[in-house]
Amino acid sequence: MPQAKFLADEIALIDSVDRNVSSVRTRQLDLSFNELADMYETGELIIQPEYQRLFRWTSGAQSRFIETLILELPVPPIFLMETEENVYELIDGLQRISSYLNFRGKLAIDGKLQTPLELEDCDIIPELNGHTYESLPVSLVRRLKRNFIRAEILRKENDHRLRYYMFKRLNSGGESLEPQEIRNCTIRLLSPDFNDTLMSLAKNEDFKYCIGTVGEGPIEKKYDQELVLRFFAFLKWAEKYKHEVGDFLTDYMEAASDPGGARSDVFDPEVDVAKFAKTFKCLRIGAENSGIGNGQRIFGAVDVRGTIRGQFAVYHFEGFALGIQGIIDELDPEDADQMRRLGEVIGQIKRDSEVRKHTGGGKNTGPAFRARVAFFSEKLREVIG
Repeated sequence: MPQAKFLADEIALIDSVDRNVSSVRTRQLDLSFNELADMYETGELIIQPEYQRLFRWTSGAQSRFIETLILELPVPPIFLMETEENVYELIDGLQRISSYLNFRGKLAIDGKLQTPLELEDCDIIPELNGHTYESLPVSLVRRLKRNFIRAEILRKENDHRLRYYMFKRLNSGGESLEPQEIRNCTIRLLSPDFNDTLMSLAKNEDFKYCIGTVGEGPIEKKYDQELVLRFFAFLKWAEKYKHEVGDFLTDYMEAASDPGGARSDVFDPEVDVAKFAKTFKCLRIGAENSGIGNGQRIFGAVDVRGTIRGQFAVYHFEGFALGIQGIIDELDPEDADQMRRLGEVIGQIKRDSEVRKHTGGGKNTGPAFRARVAFFSEKLREVIG
């Protein structure tokens, strides 16, 4: 590279860094836990409902945090975002703040006030075990209320995208979250609209029927919403998929949540939502006519003996939900004969010895994905001849 061009590129890089550094607006505050509790009660400190449901520390972990505060040991800072209404939204520090509020008897989840925490498993001062906030000696209550925590505040002047990417890089110290739970929380810093659509479509009755073999545990961790996201991401962006599906889904969700307005080639709310609804309506009716036993096993794994199991298999989900797109415009869920034929083809696919070649382990690469969808698409085209 010529020296002049190298220097020009270096200057441009430094200028870009400087511009972004200067655009960051932050400030620091030392807030007492008593102030935080008061702000929470008056609505000056907001914990988004979707985020608050992720409070998962055990009673022991909560108790040891309260013990830490009583001992006045250092704790990591929390991160707050200043909103246009001049209130603060908690974006990092959920487990710590919720533990304190729970001990104080002030924590509400889904509008329901939680039973106040009774300390247990305190290992430095075991004498604390069994105590509630109300039973603590007054001197310890005062010490607890007056303890401070550093708050890093992202000012409202920051660009939405910058605030979003800053939050993605924060390292939370609580329980590990599933990828879709993290996406649901962080994406709100861009725009909540697309995420709200995912949550709404996850309640679609036909979709719920088709993924009926997904267990309660994964559903609680938003796996159903991740499947809706997966459907749209592969429907609209399949050519961009290489190997890391988690990063691929996150990239697509960011593009679809662009606060500047997502393009229709990324997500068209009217067209794509209608396509989602028709897809799973047809698949449900077809599954019920497939002769595979429980129709909810349409996305069930197939073992080496050809037995259709109740275990949900995401590759079967991809195969059917995306493979049917080649004929979706020609299908009519009100056409009984056509839906009967769809059911027959679904049954044939599930019993086809070739299906395991496209849905077994290690099939998460780009070429394997495209081969899988092509296999299902070719078979499903037999519905309309």
